[in-house]
Parts: sequence; C-alpha cells; structure tokens
Amino acid sequence: MHKDTIDPKVFDLYDEYCHSMMDRREFLRRASALAVVGGSGLLMARALLPDYAAAQMISFTDKRIKARYVQYDSPGGNSGRMRGYLVQPAGPGPFPAVLVIHENRGLNPHIEDVARRAAVEGFLALAPDGLAPIGGYPGNDDDGKKMQRSLDRGKLRIDLLNSARYLKAHALSNGKLGATGFCFGGGVVGFLAVRMGGDLNAGVPFYGSAPKDAADVAKIKAPLLIHYAENDPRINKQAPGFMAALKANGVPHEAHTYPGTRHGFHNNSTPRYDEAAAKLAWERTVAFFRKHLSS
Repeated sequence: MHKDTIDPKVFDLYDEYCHSMMDRREFLRRASALAVVGGSGLLMARALLPDYAAAQMISFTDKRIKARYVQYDSPGGNSGRMRGYLVQPAGPGPFPAVLVIHENRGLNPHIEDVARRAAVEGFLALAPDGLAPIGGYPGNDDDGKKMQRSLDRGKLRIDLLNSARYLKAHALSNGKLGATGFCFGGGVVGFLAVRMGGDLNAGVPFYGSAPKDAADVAKIKAPLLIHYAENDPRINKQAPGFMAALKANGVPHEAHTYPGTRHGFHNNSTPRYDEAAAKLAWERTVAFFRKHLSS
C-alpha cells in the first residue's frame, strides 16, 4: 500500500505505537476503530507494519562486503559486554569508520541492512545492539521495544559510547569516526557528539532528539548534518533552539527538512518511506562522511 493512500490518522497512530508501550494488538484494534478516508483503518495499519525481508537492499552475502558479529568490553554499561554487527568493505583497509545506531527496539534487520549499505560505500560500519546485555534483539519489534525500555537508559548510552570507542580503535579503522542514527539513534548521535568532543569526527542524526541541555552544545566539536522530516512535530519543536545553540557555539552544521515526509522516512520497510527523500538524505550522508572521515 502506497503512503499516499493511508489516512493521516493511521500514520499518527503508528507513530504513537512506535514511541509508546502500545503493543501490536492494541495498535491494530485502535486502527480498526478509526473513521478513515479511502478504505479500512485496519488494512492501512497492517500495511504500516515493517517487512524487513522485502526491504533488504544489500544481501549479507554480497561479495563487496564481509559481515560478522563481534563482542567487546563495555565498562559501565548494562552488563560490561556488548555485541554488534561489524561490516567491512572488500579490501585490506584501513577504512573510515561509521557507527550505525538503531531505533528504540534494538538491532533489527533494517539497521543491519543500513550498516551493509554503509560498508558498500567504503566505510567500516558497526551497528551495536543495545539489547545485547539482556539477550539481544528478540526477532520482533514489539518485544524489542519492551526490552529496550527495561534497560537503564544511562547505561545503554554508555554501551553505545563504548561501541563508538571500540570502532574508532579497531585495527581496520583509519582512526576517523562518524556516527549516524535514526530516531532514538539520532538522539544518541547528539549524545556522542557531546561526550566524545573531538574524538567524533562527524555526526549525522536522522530525526533525533536534540541534547536536552543547551549548554552541552558548546562541547560539540564534530560537524553535524541533521535530517528532519517535515511532518514530525515531536522532534521538530526542538529544532529552532538546537539550531540557535549550534550557531552560537560555532559548531559547523547543516540541516535539511524533507518536504512531505514523516518521521521514519528513511526506513524502507514501511510505507512511511519516502524514496526520493531517503535517497537524497543518504547521498548527502555518504558525501558528508567522505568529506570528514578521509585519512
């Protein structure tokens, strides 16, 4: 089902489902009760649920890359150990490194695919699984969302910070580190920029929350490329203050808002996906990382 045929009320309910403890059954029940234009709210809601197999762009057996799961220490995190999906380009390296940070449900197949896309572009990519300390991504987003909410949020961020440090120091890394993330992961990019200072060389958040304390923006040294959806009031209300703080502190940055898009427009596993906007945002992301992460 194309996004243009889905009633905005169903999109809004899906956004609530993604960012709350609402489970799939309740989402579908509430969607079926909506008065919608052009069809059935239930069918529209079912169409919005992710189809990861159909959305895969780069196969895990693609000859241009080599992918494997790795474990590493994470002092101060939720268990002291972490696990991630490491994807390297073909060739001996070293490579510029990019951390790919998941949404609020752990390392699902879509984020693994994004890591493979980054590796195809020549980056050593690591997609950490924040759920690793409690067993890892469970195979479905509903349970993953509940698991992520059960974690100590501060320790989860430390696990992702340690993931960034692990990647930057990796033998295949050229020592230059970028970070990108989506929704929750976009907010983590901001956290890393604050905590890592000059150790982060570039950050690209997709529709992520800005740092809560404007004073923290002064600690950011990495240039930022910030992607916003036009129809995303929860995130966009933070943008003016964030842009003002970045400018006041002399942080190099550029921001793009993509017309006609909703939160999650880069995720091609659901009809929130906007192909033209996602392609442009990704092209800008790759070019930005190449500019700032070259040896």
